[in-house]
Amino acid sequence: MKSRATVKAFAKINLMLDINYKRRDNYHDLFMIMQSVGVYDTVTVEKIKGKNIEITCNIGDIPLDERNIAYKAAVQFFKANKIRKTGIHIDIVKRIPHAAGLAGGSADGAAVIVALNQIFETDLSDDELCKIGVKIGADVPFCIKGGTLLAQGIGEVLSNVKPLRQCYIVLAKPDCSVNTGKAYAQFDEFGKTHNPNQLEMLKAVQSRNLNEICARLENVFEQFIEVDNRIQIKEILREHSALGVCMSGSGPTIYGIFDNKECAEKSVENLKEYAKDVILCRPVNRGCKIIDITE
Repeated sequence: MKSRATVKAFAKINLMLDINYKRRDNYHDLFMIMQSVGVYDTVTVEKIKGKNIEITCNIGDIPLDERNIAYKAAVQFFKANKIRKTGIHIDIVKRIPHAAGLAGGSADGAAVIVALNQIFETDLSDDELCKIGVKIGADVPFCIKGGTLLAQGIGEVLSNVKPLRQCYIVLAKPDCSVNTGKAYAQFDEFGKTHNPNQLEMLKAVQSRNLNEICARLENVFEQFIEVDNRIQIKEILREHSALGVCMSGSGPTIYGIFDNKECAEKSVENLKEYAKDVILCRPVNRGCKIIDITE
């Protein structure tokens, strides 16, 4: 049995996000093509004396109790593996912007599950870890596996697709936040005015045609979610030759995909007037990466 594990927990963007319908269980049936990107939180999980789950974080507006998805992940892991409640300390160094549509919380939860699998030597497969993760949040299974995946159902049905070609991705989060629950409630009330072309996007992804993928980026939440400075951010990204622009998750982060690093870097400088957080990153092929294990 190990005493500590440290994991990089990568953010995600949605190349396509469509809501098919509201299910009888009040969840929503989704069609999402998701991509891990190179901005990450660092999550360290360590066994401690006692039976408490303790959380520390480098930023102040993150709950450090049972409201935190990392806490919920630990509880579900112990329950699934019939491990008597054990004392652990979870330290989260956040770099993924909070409440941004980038799955920062889900990534932290995924990292805790991956770390505990190492610490307790439970030797669970990714699929088994995902079954634990989906009980915490719809994005957690993707954040465990990561890369480029098609996510369906409530997010738990993951299918392999061809990986996104190397490119440059600029993330721009305005100084506002969007409540995901309220965003879905707006869909329930207003519906959508346009159906994204799921089949054509799948064809573009499977052909690995970056221009075609970028031409088909679409997020159904943009039809009814208002985001501060969205128009200005998209205009700047396009002015600097972004191949495509879109919102991630329920927002408010807007991203642009570039095939030219210099153009991407220039857009970063011009976006700072309109966005609180501006990050240049690249696609990555995993959701969690173990970087340290201590006996």
